[in-house]
Amino acid sequence: MEATVGRSIIKPTAAEQYVVPPPQYSYPVNQTPVGVGTMPAIVPWTTNFFGCFDDVPNCFITCLCPCITFGQIAEIIDRGSSSCGLSGALYALIMAVTGCQCIYSCAYRTKMRRQYNLNETPCNDFLLHCFCEYCALCQEYRELKNRGFDPQIGWQGSIEKMNQNQRVVAPPPMQGGMTR
Repeated sequence: MEATVGRSIIKPTAAEQYVVPPPQYSYPVNQTPVGVGTMPAIVPWTTNFFGCFDDVPNCFITCLCPCITFGQIAEIIDRGSSSCGLSGALYALIMAVTGCQCIYSCAYRTKMRRQYNLNETPCNDFLLHCFCEYCALCQEYRELKNRGFDPQIGWQGSIEKMNQNQRVVAPPPMQGGMTR
């Protein structure tokens, strides 16, 4: 795309050369094709926020040492890229030094909600972790259990357990060659 002015040739700059106009779509009214502008459905949590006593052992551990529960949750949410021990120790350190561990744990609740398209209820993640830290951690733990993970055995253990539970059905044996 060169333009001429008089006898001199004007070449476009690199930025002008690669500008692509946005595509023009014309869809019928109230009809959007699949995959364009569609978001996955937001789903409710599988457990109640105040259902801490649905899993009494976890509730007890969370009340005594929330860093253990948090570490287990973080390992599953990070899909094994962070260890339970490291995440739990960082949580305990933040709690001991600043008392603002709720900011750290809130980030993981948000990450979890985005992974599973969960509602942000009963209020936003920060407020839940600021005012009801233990209930929020217990709900996240129960949610992961309901989704098939076992936070006590970690990411790798949960994946192995899930793979064991899936039975592989072998195809029927083939008869040898073609016959007449």
